[in-house]
Amino acid sequence: MKKLIQKFNGPNQSGVVGFFEDEDKLLEAAKKTYEGGHRHFDTISPFPIHGMDDAMGLKRSILPWFTFVGGAVGCAFALWFQWWTSAVDYPLNIGGKPLFSLPAFVPVIFEVTVLLAGLCSFAGVLVLCKLPRINPPILDPDLTSHKFALYIPSSESGYTEEKAKSFLSGIGASDIRSFSEF
Repeated sequence: MKKLIQKFNGPNQSGVVGFFEDEDKLLEAAKKTYEGGHRHFDTISPFPIHGMDDAMGLKRSILPWFTFVGGAVGCAFALWFQWWTSAVDYPLNIGGKPLFSLPAFVPVIFEVTVLLAGLCSFAGVLVLCKLPRINPPILDPDLTSHKFALYIPSSESGYTEEKAKSFLSGIGASDIRSFSEF
């Protein structure tokens, strides 16, 4: 069971967490952390903060490509399947109407496109976010309501706990704690 939990959680990670009083201070701290050479840090806030992706130097997500590919496959499959069933596999001449009637196929094509695009987006979120996490770490229960934090993991190049703590205190963290997952 322990190996299964570790598989879903990933490797144990330790680091240092700095807490900030508001979102503006966290955004400024993220900019300074990125400028300070840190590349694998994370910020935690109870709501999205405009400009945080740029401050952290994050690249654009590939999730839209999951959605696009799913939608394109859904569109092509729905078109092909309707053509194949009505014109090739079981052709019926009903009142002289054509066997392949694109306007009649549009609603099904649209619905299957949306269905597969949505399912691929959902699967992409699970894959990209490495979900599900069986037992995620809890840095502080108040991070979901009113606290803001910046986390520097021990996997960061040149990491030492003392350097990370002094860096976080230098950029305005009000509370600094060491953290390790169990």
